[in-house]
Amino acid sequence: MSLIQQPSTRPKASQKAPGRRNENNRIYANPLPIIFQEPEQPSVLHKALGISLTRVLNPHCEGVFDATTRSVWVTDMKHAMTLWQRGFFGKGDLSRSEPSWLARQVNARKQARTGLTSEEVTAKRRAERKQFKLDRAKAMAAAVAEAEAAFKEEGRVISTVYAADGTRIIPSAATWKPSQPLQEPVRTSSPAESEDEDDEDVPIENVEHLQLTLSEAFFLLWNLDCLSVTHPETGDALSLTQIWCAFQNAHVPSPTLSPDLDPPARRFDNPFLVNYVAYHHYRCLGWVVKNGIKFCVDYLLYKRGPVFSHAEFAIVVCPVYEDPADQESSPFKLQNASPFSWSWLSTLNRVNAQVQKTLILSYVTIPARSRVPDAVLSSPACFNHYSVREVIVRRFIPARMRD
Repeated sequence: MSLIQQPSTRPKASQKAPGRRNENNRIYANPLPIIFQEPEQPSVLHKALGISLTRVLNPHCEGVFDATTRSVWVTDMKHAMTLWQRGFFGKGDLSRSEPSWLARQVNARKQARTGLTSEEVTAKRRAERKQFKLDRAKAMAAAVAEAEAAFKEEGRVISTVYAADGTRIIPSAATWKPSQPLQEPVRTSSPAESEDEDDEDVPIENVEHLQLTLSEAFFLLWNLDCLSVTHPETGDALSLTQIWCAFQNAHVPSPTLSPDLDPPARRFDNPFLVNYVAYHHYRCLGWVVKNGIKFCVDYLLYKRGPVFSHAEFAIVVCPVYEDPADQESSPFKLQNASPFSWSWLSTLNRVNAQVQKTLILSYVTIPARSRVPDAVLSSPACFNHYSVREVIVRRFIPARMRD
C-alpha cells in the first residue's frame, strides 16, 4: 500500500464565505480596546514640527470583582461587547465564548432558521457529522457485500471504493449530501415559556455577563488602563494596590466570600503571579490568549481570534523554582510544578495533535527568595524577575516524517 497521500481538496475549517469574512474584519478590526485615532487632515505646521495629533479613545469599562469564582464580572453589555470585539477578552458566563445568550433566546422564541449562534452552529455540525458517519458505514457495508457476491458468483474482483463509471461508492466528507433531512432538536417548553407564547413582544431580560479571568482583568487595568474594578459589596472603585492584594488573596482559602484587601503573604509562587506572567508574555507578543481547559492545557494561542481561525498552539504552564527550598516551604501546590508522567505527557500531546495544535511547554522560572527580597512583591514591578522559556513537543510518526 502506498504511503503517498493525494492532496486533499477539502476546504479548511478556517475558510469562510467572503461576505462573512469581510463582516468579521469590520467588527473585529481593533486588536485592543484602546483605539488610536488619526486626524483626517493634519495642518502643515504640525507636520513640519513633527507634532502628532493622534487621539487615544479609551472605553473605560467597569467590572465587579468576584472572589468566589476568581474572576471579574462585566455586567454592562455595551462594555462586555467592547472587550470581546476588541481583543476577545473574557467569555459569556452562559455561552461558550461570545456573550450570545440573548441572541439564542431570541432565536429560540422566533424559531429562526438563519443567524445561528455559535452553540447552534456547533449542534448542527455535530448532527451532520453523525449522519455522515451513518451513511458512510451503510455505503461501506453495501460495497463489501457487493464485492463478495461478485467474487463468489463470477470470480471477479471489483473495487469497494469506486464504481465502474469512476464515481465514488463510499461518500466523501467534501461532497457528502444528507440522505434524509436532519431532524431539528425537540424543544421542551417550560410553563413559564408557555405563558409567554401569546405575547412575543415582551422583551427578554439579558441575564448574562462577561466573565474575565484575573489575568485578563489585570492586563486590561494595569497595561491598558481601560478597566476599573469595583468592590462587590460597596460598589467603590478599587485602587491598583487593593486589586494587587485582592487578586493574590483570591488563591488563599478565606472563611468569607468578600474580597480580602489586606496585604497578602508575599510569595513569588502565588498562582495569580505565575499564571499572569505566562498570559502577559504571549499577549505582549501579539497573540490572542484564551483558556485551554477544553484541550487539557492552560492557554490557547490565536493569531487574530476565535472567529477567524482555530488556535495554532496549546500552552501548558510549567512553574520552575529557581530554589528547590522555596517549593518545599510553599503553601501552594502549583500544577505541573513537579515532573508529570510520560503517559500524561503523551495524552496531552495526542489530544492536541488530533486537533492540529502544537503543544508548547512554557516554563515560568520563579525567582528565589534568597536572591530577590520579598519587598519587590509589593508592586507589579516584581514581574521583571520572572522569565519564560518554551519547549515545543511534537509526536514522531515514522511513516510521515522520513523526509
